Amino acid sequence: MYFLIQANVYLDPDHYKIFDALEELNIEYTVINILPTAEKIDFETDRKDIFVYGSVTLARLAKQNAGWFPGSFYGGNHLYEVYSTYYSENLLNHTVSVHKISEELIWKNNEIKFIKPYSEAKIFTGKVFNESEWKDFVFESIENKSNRISVDSLVQVSEAKRPIKEARLWIVGGKIIDAGYYKFDDYILFEEKVSEDGLHFANEMIRIFDLEKAFVMDICLTGEGWKIVEINCINSSGFYPNTNVKSIFRALNIYFSH
Repeated sequence: MYFLIQANVYLDPDHYKIFDALEELNIEYTVINILPTAEKIDFETDRKDIFVYGSVTLARLAKQNAGWFPGSFYGGNHLYEVYSTYYSENLLNHTVSVHKISEELIWKNNEIKFIKPYSEAKIFTGKVFNESEWKDFVFESIENKSNRISVDSLVQVSEAKRPIKEARLWIVGGKIIDAGYYKFDDYILFEEKVSEDGLHFANEMIRIFDLEKAFVMDICLTGEGWKIVEINCINSSGFYPNTNVKSIFRALNIYFSH
């Protein structure tokens, strides 16, 4: 399989691991640059066995190349409105509402909300806001013409909950290829490997709905047990320091080369 890798536009310190992994695995690849305003991928090839990795823009534009396989998994089942019908109460934020970012939200006294982008995953980082923080963020974001946020950008709003620990899982062909924690609450001890009960929960969720042939699932432990934080497109999901990038790209290459 041939990999089309975007240059490190986000200055991700772990981005170089891709090239180390592909070189060690002796897998062919090309590095490309693509602007957020691009309307197509400026890359010519006769090959069809292509997998893209980089920004959301690259993942989205790759869908235009219907002949590429696997190409990109952007969209489709990755939308909350799709996967929430299967995972339902197993989601950390099961009850959500979707609004334009410019729409006024209703706030209770001292309320906090978890707010994230709805369909354009990387236009800002989802997090917990109080009312004044959110209003300031909206004003500054819309005024800032250099970003991709507009008055019509959609956001997903839900009740703020406090996870105890969070992990990212890379799934290929229905199997968990790599799993690693990326966040712990301050009062619990660090664990090097994701606990067996967390992996069991994730495998149960895959059994309920194997969302795509390859995707990323973030899970967290709460006072009510394990929950899914969100589902991410594997073509544009970021690495963490403990991510085994080589194992992921080996699995992708083997699975989609048959």
